[in-house]
Amino acid sequence: MTQALIVIDVQNDFCPGGALAVPGGDEVVAPINAMMGNFDTVILTQDWHPAGHSSFASSHSGMSPFESVGMSYGPQVLWPDHCVQGSAGAEFHPDLDVSGDLIIRKGFRPLIDSYSGFFENDQKTPTGLDGYLRSRGVSELTFVGLATDFCVAFSALDAAKLGFKVRVDLTACRGIDLEGSLETSLAEMQAAGVQLQQV
Repeated sequence: MTQALIVIDVQNDFCPGGALAVPGGDEVVAPINAMMGNFDTVILTQDWHPAGHSSFASSHSGMSPFESVGMSYGPQVLWPDHCVQGSAGAEFHPDLDVSGDLIIRKGFRPLIDSYSGFFENDQKTPTGLDGYLRSRGVSELTFVGLATDFCVAFSALDAAKLGFKVRVDLTACRGIDLEGSLETSLAEMQAAGVQLQQV
């Protein structure tokens, strides 16, 4: 039981028609479902924001989605309201197999966003995923899901820093590409030793 598949944020709001739709976001569902049987452990992350979250542009007077503001932990991109707890947009895509071992919810603290499955955006507050994986004896991680250049990349980079062997299967990821963020994130992952798989 050394290998785990980490499925990042395949939720309605990140799929076509959602509040923060990633182009082609729903295209990852079928390949992810097909992969699940190849792994000892399957973990899903779920963006889970309270209404009025500090990362929402609507919480900042005069600010628009995709602008940035300074938070106590550094720069923060402001997003459209998305993945609000209990909403249809926060639910997993209806065709996604959610019969994994664990669901990690993130972004539920009102004053701090959380891209990574391991840490909040302050890079200090843990989600508990690291401890869970280590207690299960997992040492190799494959990341898939949404979005390549934000939550997938942040999760993969944190996993590499924590000493896991990390792979990102780009065939089952889709990116937002906000002002060149996709190319930047791919370069950062490569530099950190993350294996990028693209068929």
